[in-house]
Amino acid sequence: MTASHHVSDELLLAYEAGSLAEGWSLAVATHLSFCPDCRARARQAAALGGALLATLDAVPLADHAFEAVLARIGAPAPASNGAAVRPVASAVPAPLRDYVGADLNAVRWKRIGTAGYQALIPTGDGQTSVRLLRIPAGQPVPEHGHRGLELTVVLRGMLVDGQERFGVGEIEEANDELEHQPCAGAEEDCICLAVTDAPLRFKSRLVRLVQPFLGI
Repeated sequence: MTASHHVSDELLLAYEAGSLAEGWSLAVATHLSFCPDCRARARQAAALGGALLATLDAVPLADHAFEAVLARIGAPAPASNGAAVRPVASAVPAPLRDYVGADLNAVRWKRIGTAGYQALIPTGDGQTSVRLLRIPAGQPVPEHGHRGLELTVVLRGMLVDGQERFGVGEIEEANDELEHQPCAGAEEDCICLAVTDAPLRFKSRLVRLVQPFLGI
């Protein structure tokens, strides 16, 4: 199964409910920073959750709760002194900057065989594996399936998966029913954020042998 370039309703509702693990939340927040359509859907989901909460006993909000919600959907919080907020120009979307910095060119990449390069991103959820992938222009990754869920958000270039082309900011959702061999577009290297919750199922025996050393 491949999603239609947007976050699925199930993931979006779980994200707004705060029930996603850190890795999944990072992928969803990164996509939301690019996608106005999904940000609008997120606001609808939040409004729905708010309507449900209104039926419960009221509890006081934590300090800075409003700013935290705005940050999660990729919108700038209003400045407290009334001054205009200047967005930070960066190749890295806001949700990722605390993890990898503000410049994709400064990422410390490690080669993963002929598939390209990766940079592991530590998280504290204990459930997901999070990494940046850099796939050389025109090159495929090894053919593989999944033992769980995989979310991939394109940050630079193009990711081509069969008849589907995922541009910057778009998200691909893959589950254990999908076997595929995505490749980078021919124009430039593809850099993407990839989140999984289980090791991939590679078709190549050679790749399976080195898989424990690659951590994928």
